[in-house]
Amino acid sequence: MERDGGGGSLFFRGLQNRSHEKMKLRTRKSTLYLSQQKRTGRGGDLLGENIYLVLFTIALRICNCFLVQTSFVPDEYWQSLEVAHHMVFNYGYLTWEWTERLRGYTYPLIFASIYKILHLLGKDSVQLLIWIPRLAQALLSAIADLRLYSLMKQLENQQVARWVFFCQLCSWFTWYCCTRTLTNTMETVLTIIALFYYPLEGSKFMNSVKYSSLVALAFIIRPTAVIPWIPLLFRHFWQEQRKLDLILHQFLPVGFVTLSFSLIIDRIFFGQWTLVQYNFLKFNVLQNVGSFYGSHPWHWYFSQGFPAVLGTHLPFFIHGCLLAPKRYRIFLVTVLWTLLVYSMLSHKEFRFIYPVLPFCMVFCVHQRGTLDVMTNIRELCYNNTDISSASVLMMMPCHSTPYYSHVHHPLPMRFLQCPPDLTGKGDYLVEADIFYLNPLKWLYREFQNDSTLPTHLIIFSTLEEEINPFLISNKYERTAVFFHTHFPERRTGSHIYVYERKLKGKLNQT
Repeated sequence: MERDGGGGSLFFRGLQNRSHEKMKLRTRKSTLYLSQQKRTGRGGDLLGENIYLVLFTIALRICNCFLVQTSFVPDEYWQSLEVAHHMVFNYGYLTWEWTERLRGYTYPLIFASIYKILHLLGKDSVQLLIWIPRLAQALLSAIADLRLYSLMKQLENQQVARWVFFCQLCSWFTWYCCTRTLTNTMETVLTIIALFYYPLEGSKFMNSVKYSSLVALAFIIRPTAVIPWIPLLFRHFWQEQRKLDLILHQFLPVGFVTLSFSLIIDRIFFGQWTLVQYNFLKFNVLQNVGSFYGSHPWHWYFSQGFPAVLGTHLPFFIHGCLLAPKRYRIFLVTVLWTLLVYSMLSHKEFRFIYPVLPFCMVFCVHQRGTLDVMTNIRELCYNNTDISSASVLMMMPCHSTPYYSHVHHPLPMRFLQCPPDLTGKGDYLVEADIFYLNPLKWLYREFQNDSTLPTHLIIFSTLEEEINPFLISNKYERTAVFFHTHFPERRTGSHIYVYERKLKGKLNQT
């Protein structure tokens, strides 16, 4: 937890110092099969599929991208876009995971590259910075959808493939997550594409190097991505006749190259050699620091998480498990294995099991106020002639909103921080907890001098009544209201309020 000690103004002045610089299978030779290939041809194909199907899928995911205008979890900004913004524009905020080197720069580097190109072209407007990364993720998700369709067409037939494709596109959890800049989303995309090259009976495109490379890349981006692949890798190894060759000439070289790639990237941006994947597993698995952000009973994924993610597909999934051919049992084993492993970790989230959704398929929460309020802040930056004196304090649960990636302006901003106890103190409390113990007392203590007061306050509606004396005495008036879903356990409310300090003149109409 970071404390100002000398008042709130120290944070806003300190922002300018950049807080975190620092098996071979039988081939099909039937005349019917060959004639179908000839009729289909390759001239009108794209990505191995009919060009119209490809264009339809891409268009659908682009619509998906623009229709999903809600926030889900902080990581879709704070572990990707905020980091990318800091990498390119050299201002912003990096969370404690980055100072402790628990996260790698491989995934943010994708978006940093996009940001850099936009910057060099002079097109780094805030709207492009927000939407181009999401469109890129939508395109990757469309490719994954098409690979799933192609795989099922090989394993079964076109009719079965169409139904699987239909379920994939109708999965509301996929719809909700597939265009978000989450490591879980990229992990899911890489898992589907890797499955396309995995040695399954009937697959024509099996390639050990390609699929293992994709699995290795997913591991670099998010180490827990290897969990669903453990039974699949074990199955491949068990069925492979040339086991030593598989290990020495395929798995080990792929692992060496991808890990070296990760080490070099992180060496460049951290300034020192760092094995991020080890740090990530140590903190989140061995030391179970993730439980700091909430814990659930062991059965949560089975009783709540998995049913919620599958949603309306749940009865069809159960029915399909009873009817599925023996060769597909590996998929069911993969799903059950993943759920069991994640069940052993106290901190649980729906998105953690997203990568196994293509193996079976759904879910929904609507929260858009935390995105709309960033539009309000952005307008403050670009429409205010006196922006140099403006500052923003977000009195909300930490990481409730995106940050500089959705503002793209060095406006002094502050939020209530909540890093875990890295010092071993028994009485440790994060800044957000201290604030919510007594919000009014915290405010009066933090801002004893009028000159240190921020010009704008952002709060959830549940907090308004409690801090109303402070708002009145310091002439704060509400200027904007944004709808948000009510989650009382997170100290939030149905609305988000924006307050502006009005020392003279009439209240602006918003």
